[in-house]
Amino acid sequence: MNKEQIEKVLSDFNLFRDLDKQEIDKIVEISISREWNKGSHVFLQDEPLENVYFIYDGKVKIYKTDVNGKEQIVSILKKGDMFPHVGFFRKGGYPAFSEVLENATLVVVPITQFERVLIDNPELCIKVFKVLGEKIVDLQERLESQILNNTYQQIIKLLLRLGKEHGQQLDDGRTLLKGEFTNRDLANMIGTTRETVSRTLTKLKKDKLIETDSDSALLFDAELLDEELFS
Repeated sequence: MNKEQIEKVLSDFNLFRDLDKQEIDKIVEISISREWNKGSHVFLQDEPLENVYFIYDGKVKIYKTDVNGKEQIVSILKKGDMFPHVGFFRKGGYPAFSEVLENATLVVVPITQFERVLIDNPELCIKVFKVLGEKIVDLQERLESQILNNTYQQIIKLLLRLGKEHGQQLDDGRTLLKGEFTNRDLANMIGTTRETVSRTLTKLKKDKLIETDSDSALLFDAELLDEELFS
């Protein structure tokens, strides 16, 4: 990917969308593009924090592991997402692992150089803080969900969130969530067991709140699922 292509890619991100040519060029100058194959890692937890990544294509899983090696999925990122959000104004190591789920093309921006650009461009700096604020709100809502909701409700909220972020809206108003997330993946996103997720999905199917098609994709009416949270 040449500099002109990198400029086009970055210009599509909300963070950079309102920058003029001169401002975006400063970001492009310090950026490179790289490709990662499925199954590889962009970075490992605790490695020196050096870059921020912008996804042009592919999917990336961000996850942590505990002392016993148990995986906790933080998020699944796709085209148009950036990571790690804590990369800005923070020293130390990467806070999690990042595994490529689908062959990915990323634009790589060195943090040290990017911080200099932010200092020279206060408006861009404000936009970065807004993005970080949105991420904090999202993480806070997830934490509240784990504290205030039982596992059944957490799984429903997870399906609704994944449907919004990764699903496809059908003409009949339902959401199609392709079968790219295994029950273990879903369990690792909220800190429960695969068996619990399996039992919950079976109950939701029995209650006709979700369906599966021949490709193991989930189909559901988001409004009906949301109403189930308060039933």
